[in-house]
Amino acid sequence: MSLYLQLQQRERDNKPIRVALIGAGKFGAMYLAQVPKTPGVHLAGIADLSLSGAQTNLARVGWPVHQSQATSLDHAFDSRLTFLTEDWHALVSDPRIDVVVECTGNPIAAVEHCLAAFEHGKHVVNVTVEADAFCGPLLAHKAAQAGVVYSLAFGDQPALICDLVDWARTCGFPVVAAGRGHKWLPHFCESTPDTVWGNYGLTPEQASRGGLNPKMFNSFLDGSKPSIESTAVSNATGLTVPSNGLLYPPASVEDIPFVTRPRSEGGVLEHKGMVEVISSLEADGRVIPYDIRMGVWVTVEAETDYIKHCFEEYNAHTDPSGRYFTLYKRWHLIGLEVGMSVASVALRGEATGVAQSWNADVVATAKRDLQAGEILDGEGGYTVWGKLLPASTSARMGGLPLGLAHQVKLVRPVKKGQSLCWDDVAMDKQLPAYRVRQEMQRMFAA
Repeated sequence: MSLYLQLQQRERDNKPIRVALIGAGKFGAMYLAQVPKTPGVHLAGIADLSLSGAQTNLARVGWPVHQSQATSLDHAFDSRLTFLTEDWHALVSDPRIDVVVECTGNPIAAVEHCLAAFEHGKHVVNVTVEADAFCGPLLAHKAAQAGVVYSLAFGDQPALICDLVDWARTCGFPVVAAGRGHKWLPHFCESTPDTVWGNYGLTPEQASRGGLNPKMFNSFLDGSKPSIESTAVSNATGLTVPSNGLLYPPASVEDIPFVTRPRSEGGVLEHKGMVEVISSLEADGRVIPYDIRMGVWVTVEAETDYIKHCFEEYNAHTDPSGRYFTLYKRWHLIGLEVGMSVASVALRGEATGVAQSWNADVVATAKRDLQAGEILDGEGGYTVWGKLLPASTSARMGGLPLGLAHQVKLVRPVKKGQSLCWDDVAMDKQLPAYRVRQEMQRMFAA
């Protein structure tokens, strides 16, 4: 039975999926915009450190005023209303909650939220892909131990890429490459929250109207988020990553099957079976017509002449050899699509993307010359950006994962463009996220 039919049945039976949302920022607000229209789902609670900010976003998305007026969780469950609280633990620990949607964007907090949810028998849809990038394999392992589902969030590009890879493999196609699009020029890795909107393509007024966080959006622009999301895809699918960071080859949708071939056949890949990101800008800054900037794609190979001829007969657009074909979605709708993950984990017990192994990592890399005593401000900030590397390379160099480069003091200088290692910083080794990361490396590095 389809997810929607199952949701309708849940509604008729008055047995809705009971959801708790942690973090009501931009992504969370987009999910909130859809919940009142989704049958069989009750958003019982929202936890946010800023209740006024959460209420502002509820109003922004047109949330019914009375819906968020529950005075307690008991009141919320009795009346199908929503309880707003600063206490995330109260939501996670309540036995009536089925699914926790972690939507804070703070990787260190997200790890704590996920682990607590597993301990209390909750499925987790983790929107904070930064947390998945530095310890997703262990989070998936701990969820399985607890008998619950841990999942990437549909609507975000990693889960959509995983879906395309799953389609390809289930159909019997070998995956040559998969990934997302991005607006990229090499100097964007130096971008800060002060320069983000001009480079991103929005005015400050548009950003303010949408309640957009410049640091968060800068994490997309400076290459951190593409590296983070490529890491999540690699760890979930087993596809490998470039040996020294993403290449961002420029290409239109039409040219993706041409570009995403091995170098030995005229493409850019080191070998078949890799993750890559396609740029929507030529090297000189010209915009590429019909780009894949906001989309996702997978390139597959026809291994026989018969399949190659099928591509031709059905007018599938391929590279000039006729062997490589790219399927794509040109857009993703971010939080507006998270309901797919909520329904999938609750009704089918299936993740929409989940780490299987530790293949890739995102290492904090200096945006400028950094001095001892400076405080790192994480992805999208003023000090570091995230570089995608094979996990084996990161483990060998002792790379500092970008997800842990938050409010950490440097103990020695680091040159611009240099990737940081553990010895460069004074890390709080009591942080749950740090301990989880170390446990993951011990378990998966081999």
